Amino acid sequence: MLSPFTALLLFLSAVLEAGGDALVRKGLHATASARAGFFLAGAVMLFAYGYFVNSPPWDFGRLLGVYVVFFFLVAQAIGWIFFGQAPSSGTLVGGGLILAGGIVVFARG
Repeated sequence: MLSPFTALLLFLSAVLEAGGDALVRKGLHATASARAGFFLAGAVMLFAYGYFVNSPPWDFGRLLGVYVVFFFLVAQAIGWIFFGQAPSSGTLVGGGLILAGGIVVFARG
C-alpha cells in the first residue's frame, strides 16, 4: 500500500521536476537579464527533485513507476496553467494509459 507520506513525497518530487523543467524553458525564452535567474531556480528545483526522489530507501523501479503518473499529471497542469497548452485528446488518452500502467506497476510490483 502506498502510504500518504510516500504519495506526498512522490507528488512533491513531480512538482519539483516539472517545475524545474518549466523554469528552464522560461529561461530559454527570457531576456538576457532574467535568463540566469530562471536557470538557477530551475537547477535548484531539479537538484531538489533528485534528492527527494532518491533519499528514501524504497523499491526504486516500483515507486518510480508510480511517480511517472504524478509527473504526467503535474506536467499537464503546469503546461495548461503556465503555458496555456491544454492537453489534446491524444494526450489525455495516453495519460489514461500512463495511469493504468502506474496502477499495474503498483498493484503487481
